Parts: sequence; C-alpha cells; structure tokens
Amino acid sequence: MNIANKTVLVTGANRGIGRAIVAEALERGAKRVYAGTRGPMEVTDQRVIPLLLDVTQRQQIELASLAVETLDVLINNAGVAAYDDLSNAELVEQHLRVNVLGVLNVTNAFLPHLKRSRGAIVNHLSLAGVAPLPMVPAYSISKAAAMNLTQALRMTLSNQGISVHGVVLGPIDTEMSRGFNVPKAPPASAAKAIIDGVERGEDEIFPDPASQSISEGWRNGVAKALERQFSTLVPLAEAAA
Repeated sequence: MNIANKTVLVTGANRGIGRAIVAEALERGAKRVYAGTRGPMEVTDQRVIPLLLDVTQRQQIELASLAVETLDVLINNAGVAAYDDLSNAELVEQHLRVNVLGVLNVTNAFLPHLKRSRGAIVNHLSLAGVAPLPMVPAYSISKAAAMNLTQALRMTLSNQGISVHGVVLGPIDTEMSRGFNVPKAPPASAAKAIIDGVERGEDEIFPDPASQSISEGWRNGVAKALERQFSTLVPLAEAAA
C-alpha cells in the first residue's frame, strides 16, 4: 500500500490525530481525502472533501458510503473518551456505540468499495485496550473490544484482499487527553508513523514512544500467537457459514 494517488477516508477528521492524518495523507500525494466529521470543516485543499459522518448515525453512514465513489484506505479514527468509574451504564454504552459499533458499522458500509480496490482498513486503538486505565475504564473496555474486532476483521477479510491494521496509540497531545498529565507525542509525528506502518503492511502499528515500548512484547506475546493460531481455522469458519 502506497498512499500516493490513493483515496482515503478519515473519520473524526476535524481535530487531533484525524486532522493530522488528513494533512499527512495530502503531504504524501493522496489523490482525494474524504474528511468525516459531525459538523462543518474548513477546507483549503481541493483534494479534501468534507463528509457529514457521525459514526453512531446509520443514516449518515449510509449517505456517506453513497457519496464516495472509490476508496482505497478507511481510517476509523473517530472516538470518545470520558472519565468515569463504571457506575454509569449509559456512559459505558456510549463508548461502545462510538468506539466499537461505530467502527464496525462504518467498516461494513464501505466494504464494497474496499473489496473493489483491495484496500486497507486502519482502526485506531489504544494502550488502554491492552490494560485498562483506572481513570477511563469505560474507554478501556471499548478499546479492548475494538482490538478484538480488528483482529476478527483481519481474519474474516484475509481472503478478500483487504489488509486490516490496528494502531495502538499511547498518549497523544490532543483535546481528548488534555487532562492526562503525562508526556505526550505530537499528533503530526503519530500521523506520520501511522501512515508509515500502513505502507509497510504492519498488522499492529505503534506510533509513539509509549506504545513502542510494548511493541516487541506484543508481537511475540500470547495474544498475537493465538491470533496466528486461530487464523488457520478461517477455512473451517467459512465452510460452516
């Protein structure tokens, strides 16, 4: 996968990592970048096409999929993170609606485009999906589910020419992590590392110093070993479907 001359869609594109990804894709010569946002977005580059896209709204997802003619790379970046203590089930459900079901519904809507282009899906995950952060347990739960979803998509789409990449993010200097007083990586450097990882075909991408500290352990760990082992059962699953 090379981003040059490709068509890219980024959800949550109006700020933070999403906005940095849009800029990085343009820098690398993307032919067109669809910027999915929940509200208006100022555009200065004619290659950027804003899309009204709230990932919790099925109608907006469907309309966005109809508005996109071709697609090579889908980047599921939109997410929500709120401080909680698991006492509010509604807040937990909100995290699941955005961070898990939003990713799944957007992916399914754009799968026909990606099958035609033999493209790539990029899901933004988190270190909190590997082990929960005590101040954001609902977010952590949703990101653990999103990580499993990413692995499941990789298996189910393995015979259809679509690559699936999981971006394991550590602390990034965005509005979402403003109250988190730890060293943070700049969005621009994270965006560059994410696109680098996609172009190299990495299953999991570790785009910042905090996430890079677990990269070797993850790639050689039990979770990745089980994923590789279970992937051999894909033909049996397809036969049973």
